[in-house]
This record gives sequence, C-alpha cells and structure tokens, in this order.
Amino acid sequence: MNADEERQFREFVAARSRSLLHTAYLLTGDWEQGRDLLQTALAATARRWSKLRDREQPEIYVRRALYHAQVDRFRLLSWGRETVTDTLPDRPSAQAADWADTVAQRQDIMAALRRLPKRQRAVIVLRYFEDRPDAEIAAILGVAQGTVRSQTHKALASLRTTLAGAGPSGASSTVSGRGVA
Repeated sequence: MNADEERQFREFVAARSRSLLHTAYLLTGDWEQGRDLLQTALAATARRWSKLRDREQPEIYVRRALYHAQVDRFRLLSWGRETVTDTLPDRPSAQAADWADTVAQRQDIMAALRRLPKRQRAVIVLRYFEDRPDAEIAAILGVAQGTVRSQTHKALASLRTTLAGAGPSGASSTVSGRGVA
C-alpha cells in the first residue's frame, strides 16, 4: 500500500468506523466482540485496499467482510462468550430505575436477535438498523434479492413469536414492518 492509498484508507476508517462498529455490535450482540470483529474486517480490507475494484464504495466490501468474519467466528470452537467489564456495579443507579422498561425491551430485542440464524440476523441488521435496500443487502451478503426477502420474512416471524412470548417488555408491535426499534 503506497502513501496515497494509506491516506485514503485512513480517511475511510475515520469517516465510517462509528457506523461499522454499530453494525458489528448488532451482529455480535456485544461491544467488545463487535470491536474485535470490526478490527478483523478492517485488517482484511487494509490488506486488499490496493486491489479493490470499486474504491468509491469500499464500505460494501467491509460490510461483507464483517458478515463473513462473524460467520467464521461462530464456526470456531475456541470462540468463547466472555463479557468484559472493568468493575461490577454494587447497586443500580437512580437513572437505571427510570429506564428499566426501555432497557428490558432492548435486552429482549437483542436476545431475540442473537437467537436468529446468522444470515437472518445479518439481513435484519442491514435492513432495519442500517435502512439498506434489498439490492444492497443482497450485494453485501452475496445472495439473491429473493433470498433477502425470504430471510427477512422468516426472521420477522421468528422475532414476533419470540417477543410476543417475552411478556410486556417484548411487545410484538416492536417488530412490525420497517419499524424495528
């Protein structure tokens, strides 16, 4: 990678890291694993930066790398499910009680999202959290648009069933149409 390509790559990373990290978090369900996943995808992209055909849209390449790296991580038997924390809270803060319903609902949604198969989860993240059209999702995942639509249908049905059974904090109205919260 020459100096100009390195500058372009650094500019891309600076401009898109926040959005890509959010996607990685949604794919993994954990911020630390999301950071690791993003780092893996960016390292792979950096190695191939000079060979990218369409340098105007490297984000599609990185998002595909995120998806494939996530699938690879699940395949590794050594990949653990650790939760990293600096300190354990002794007692909840006053603000935590005010946000209890919101937090419970968000946890129910994230738990339901984590239970989806990897491809269905990726389709839901790309469509509803990133608001991407079918054609772009199909390009990122390397599948047909019809597959995107069928995976979306199956994922939404599964989420509705799971969240309806989660009780009041997981109301089924949360997953309707394009309004997943």
